[in-house]
Amino acid sequence: MQQLVYFLQKYKYFLYFLLLEIIAVVLIINNYSFHKSKVISSANFVSGGILNKVNNINKYFHLDTENILLAKENVILKNKIEQLYRLLDSNKVITIVDSLKYNQKYQYKTGKIISNNYNSTYNFITIDKGKNDSISKEMAVINSRGIIGVTEDVSNRYSRVESILNKNSKINARLKNSHHFGTLEWNGNDVNIVQLSDIPRQAVLKVGDTIITGGKSSIFPEGLHIGTVASIPKKASAINTIDVKLFNDMRNIGSINIIINFHKSEINELNKKNE
Repeated sequence: MQQLVYFLQKYKYFLYFLLLEIIAVVLIINNYSFHKSKVISSANFVSGGILNKVNNINKYFHLDTENILLAKENVILKNKIEQLYRLLDSNKVITIVDSLKYNQKYQYKTGKIISNNYNSTYNFITIDKGKNDSISKEMAVINSRGIIGVTEDVSNRYSRVESILNKNSKINARLKNSHHFGTLEWNGNDVNIVQLSDIPRQAVLKVGDTIITGGKSSIFPEGLHIGTVASIPKKASAINTIDVKLFNDMRNIGSINIIINFHKSEINELNKKNE
């Protein structure tokens, strides 16, 4: 208390001056509209800048929620496109309202990565969708950049996905510019490079050609992006194996889609009869 009294006594003239200055400024602002508008404008500018920064920070922390909503909207659009394609392919005039569902072959479901292993030669990914979401074994898993893998084991709430970075993975793929097919595999070396084998020698190849899914299975629809030709063997044999640089960064996958094929059981049954 004594120190406070000493401080007030020492600086009393300065404090009186400061008080009078504040009173003078308040009187000027209240009595002159020009000065008042300038003060308000300055205050609005400062507060607006602060609020803008706060808003940007809030937006940053809500990006994850916005991304989830966008992923769900993307899935809805994919399903609608698939339904329309099936209607166009049917070559029939359909008047039943529920015909979209009847003619649909594929359905896309959104999901998230729970864990992602890419350091082994037999890599697996865990996702947050399972039997409760109509997910079963041997379903395609993709994202906006390309293919990721195939569901290998399923529980009620989760699924284990055999990554394309797994030496057991074999996926039908082809050159986008032709109908030359091969088998997509991984040799276990580079996480960015997979191999496309069984490409016939007569296939015209060049570095940069796009590789897509071949559609010769009941798992992956035809035309999904995989990557580009990274290198071609100098000595061509009867069957070529080429390196393919993935479009996907398998270490940073993000949101995923699981593809349900409604015709899968019918196709598999037919194939069993022919075995």
